[in-house]
Amino acid sequence: MKTKTRPAISRTWLRLGAVTLPLALMILFQVLKGNQGVMSGWVWFFMAPLERALGRLWSIFPFSVAELLAALFLTGCVVWLVRAVVLVFRQKKPLLFLRRLLALASAWLWLWAGLCWLWNAAYYIPSFAQREGLEAAPCSTEELAAVTEYFARQAAALAPQVPRDGEGHFAAQLPDCFDRGPEIYQNLILEFPSLDIKPVKAKSLYCSRLQSILGFTGVYFPFTGEANVNIDAPACLVPATIAHEMSHQRMVASELEANFVGIAACTSCDDVVFQYSGYLMGLIQLCNALYPADPDAWRAISGQYFNQELSIDWQDNNQYWEALRSPVEDAAEEMYDSFLKSNNQELGIRSYGACVDLLVRYFGEKV
Repeated sequence: MKTKTRPAISRTWLRLGAVTLPLALMILFQVLKGNQGVMSGWVWFFMAPLERALGRLWSIFPFSVAELLAALFLTGCVVWLVRAVVLVFRQKKPLLFLRRLLALASAWLWLWAGLCWLWNAAYYIPSFAQREGLEAAPCSTEELAAVTEYFARQAAALAPQVPRDGEGHFAAQLPDCFDRGPEIYQNLILEFPSLDIKPVKAKSLYCSRLQSILGFTGVYFPFTGEANVNIDAPACLVPATIAHEMSHQRMVASELEANFVGIAACTSCDDVVFQYSGYLMGLIQLCNALYPADPDAWRAISGQYFNQELSIDWQDNNQYWEALRSPVEDAAEEMYDSFLKSNNQELGIRSYGACVDLLVRYFGEKV
């Protein structure tokens, strides 16, 4: 009686294909990413429409599908690896262990290949500033101080107008902020048409505390088109973070530009809570740039404009992040920094601070 070997051969080709196909996709991405025309065609005619459709599809669920999928994937990887170790000890078959490792590696390769083609491609198209003709030139210390004073003045004026608890802490209802989030871009898209898309509501993260430990306030998940927000972070900045993450849905990939767009969306909308959060977020960015350059100017601004409400929110934010500072956060920041730099973001995680040039350029006319 002859033994059929075809199924075994088929499985071998299947395993080989599961590894080589994502590798081929990754190599193809590396070859084509320098061609801005090809990347633009891919992003605007396939990637962006797909992710927007996915965002609308998963918006029917009140929870973050991205968070659920990430939890299932990571749990599955751990279970798969543990089972592989158990089987190799029970059955004494090292080859079986290697096959399971290969399958696990294949899953991660597919994940990275998908990330390349469903998000990293957006780093290689004309930036938001280029699309809208908004050039950010280096600013002088005087210009920086003037815009910082403007933000401090606006934040101080709005601080008493937002809901607060009995002790003066920011107390706006975050679920209401998520519900109102899709409306905050209505005024900004009149000025920047490339941001005009059918809005999809951002979602809160169940494991927000873990995000804080890692040093992140939100994450955009291209596989579901969802903008996810850390709600364990200080509430006064959550509305601005909602705007920031929703900018990624509009294919604003650069973190410096996403910060700027989120702040501009908040400050130009008609919602006082979002306005205040946007000015506060911008003030933090501007302070981080002004204080090292001219500490006396910053002290004069904070001394003049920081009223009780603004001071409480400022202190709440500083104390929250200071308490969570750890080697885990440093390691996560270093990994994200490497990720950004590997995708043509030369400033890496410092690109959040480079948002200041855009803020000074745009808001300098309002001072």
